[in-house]
Amino acid sequence: MDVQEILPVDQPIRGTIRPPGSKSITNRAFVLAALADGPVTLTGVLDSQDTQVMVESLRRLGFDVQQDLEACTCRVQGLGGKIPASSADLWLENSGTSIRFLAGLCTLGSGRYRLDGSARMRQRPIGDLVRALRPLGAVLNFETPGSDCPPLLIDGSGGAVHGSETQIAGNISSQFLSSLLMCGPACSQPLHVTVTGELVSQPYVHMTLQMIRDFKGRIDAPADLSHFHIHPSRYQSRIYDIEPDASAASYFFAAAAITGGHVTVTGLHQRSMQGDIQFVSALQQMGCQVDWQPDSVTVTGRPLHGIDIDMNAISDTAQTLAAVAVFADSPTTIRNVAHMRHKETDRIAAVVTELQRAGIQATEHADGLTIQPGNPAPCEIRTYDDHRMAMSFSLLGLKVPGIRILDPGCTAKTYPRFFADLTALCGKHH
Repeated sequence: MDVQEILPVDQPIRGTIRPPGSKSITNRAFVLAALADGPVTLTGVLDSQDTQVMVESLRRLGFDVQQDLEACTCRVQGLGGKIPASSADLWLENSGTSIRFLAGLCTLGSGRYRLDGSARMRQRPIGDLVRALRPLGAVLNFETPGSDCPPLLIDGSGGAVHGSETQIAGNISSQFLSSLLMCGPACSQPLHVTVTGELVSQPYVHMTLQMIRDFKGRIDAPADLSHFHIHPSRYQSRIYDIEPDASAASYFFAAAAITGGHVTVTGLHQRSMQGDIQFVSALQQMGCQVDWQPDSVTVTGRPLHGIDIDMNAISDTAQTLAAVAVFADSPTTIRNVAHMRHKETDRIAAVVTELQRAGIQATEHADGLTIQPGNPAPCEIRTYDDHRMAMSFSLLGLKVPGIRILDPGCTAKTYPRFFADLTALCGKHH
């Protein structure tokens, strides 16, 4: 197995960086582009494993997708809600956004489609989405009877989904709801969606709504996102720019916090579509200074204090905060993130296990964890095929020697150049 050793920096990190395009926005944009009435040009596109499986799947479904990887642009020929292929076998690796968004998309087709993925994907429940799509006329079944997880079989030979009324659970993943919302305008009649239970990761639903409206889809929703009324409408052909990934930016903001440095991330701002930009507010609570500009955000590290924080809305940055918490002057508790257990791995258990491996006292709770400050010991960090484990735990190595990340290549899921970019930002201080 490959190993990436992280070299400590001998002085505070100072620099400017623009992370690659947002995975969340990129994969939503691909679906909206495929449903659009004509060609869509996407700029700032992320090229990573999660987006590659989306592109490959759209091509298998018969869509014309032309990429220029060097220019980070992509042209998708939208077909106004039609799916060309009469059958397709889609392989989604461990990309939750891809399998969930494509499950909704495939119900608009008139063919037979099979969606499958890695061993971990076959453990990630998608039943709530399936049960929400069935009342709309979709025929979906799990290949393994009694299962709630992929492989998923979709049979549209009896006609595409038509709309009407359904409900969806909100407590496992907001991506189920986002899948319904993006495909709703392509239905032949209005669609009313009611959310049952707590809706996790609400900023991602706001992102979905904003993007649907950017493409001229018509959707009504109250502020509490408890229900949605979707009008039949055509997504419009357009040029769409994708902003840098705010979740990826969290590692560089954290590097400034941990080393007492000064890091500017360009392309993000206070009005960014991604909720994870609010990670800097958590750092601010811990003592850091944050400077918002029209097209950048700068974090300056200051002495760090432990906090008690609800990270339900920005749970993809909870692992990053756990790494920062190690260097605070008092304990930190992260709450209300039970849904992290259904991600690429059980992220609560994994973070606690690896912090303990590094000699840090950490306690697992049903819905979160508590981190006691400490001085990490040299160790090999297991990453559980989870890109965010690799990226967040690399931060420990900026302060202490001997932190080695196992399977660093797992960052290819969303950020293939992460270690090169981290090294470049820190490079002159090594």
